[in-house]
Amino acid sequence: MALSARVSDLMPFDLLLSVARLGSLGRAAEAHGISQPAASIRLRRLERQLGLVLIERSPRGSRLTPQGVLVAGWAQAAVDAAAALDAGVTALHVRRDAVLRVAASMTVAEYLLPGWLTALRARQPGTTVTLTAGNSAEVAEAVLAGVADLGFVEGPDLPGGLRARRAGADVLTVVIPAAHPWARRRSGITAAELAATPLVSREPASGTRRFFEHALRTQAAAEPTPPVAELSSTTAIKSAVMAGVGPAVLSSLAVAAEVAAGTLRTVPVRGLDLTRELHAVSAEGRPLAGPAADLHAIAVRSAQSPVPDGG
Repeated sequence: MALSARVSDLMPFDLLLSVARLGSLGRAAEAHGISQPAASIRLRRLERQLGLVLIERSPRGSRLTPQGVLVAGWAQAAVDAAAALDAGVTALHVRRDAVLRVAASMTVAEYLLPGWLTALRARQPGTTVTLTAGNSAEVAEAVLAGVADLGFVEGPDLPGGLRARRAGADVLTVVIPAAHPWARRRSGITAAELAATPLVSREPASGTRRFFEHALRTQAAAEPTPPVAELSSTTAIKSAVMAGVGPAVLSSLAVAAEVAAGTLRTVPVRGLDLTRELHAVSAEGRPLAGPAADLHAIAVRSAQSPVPDGG
């Protein structure tokens, strides 16, 4: 049943209850944080709306008429129910803000997000973060669908409906095992040589693979050879490279430990810039707030850091 317009606004009824409880229009106005004239106007409007005289006004103060007493009695349950509804909605907002849903591409999730989350915990110690790691296309889809509040991607392009801010940069690098023939090439290799070589790669929707293939096509006018193997994780790709399956193009962040240990070597590529930007993405029309806004600010601020050297 739809509410009548006479009772759709409960604020004047709440004010009427305060007059009954406090015995004064002035004290009731003060309790509601409004002026006495404003309170008087609201109550007179309520009386006109109901067609009843609810308050007797005199120099000694204000008190409810018999009709006002009845209306106040009926209004009490409605006002209490509205307060409970407001408290419940507020609690839902608090719970929502206390759980931050993040989706991130593999590189960001494994090598950058841990530091950002440490900084977030210092600001929002009560926040629980749930993380979904996937390729950039999956991250974009999660943010657009509302499954994630905030996303981090590394792909060269984004679908419509997303806002993007730069959240740092990364350099892709060619990695090989120490015994690979390219390891003796001090001057490195050409982009054409790299394009002609079957690589160990991520799946086609991976942001790393899409960026690399886009760079080959736009900078070197070269079409990449189909990969020798497609693997779904960076760890698996590094193991395959070390086993001699083929070279790979990976984030310099992802191979730093192996390069330092000597289990992988990097190869410079002449005529190919593999520096890429990383982006924080959110859905248009859904403004960021609370922990999501804080994490976004932390990531965007990291964009001022120097770009890592790809070797």
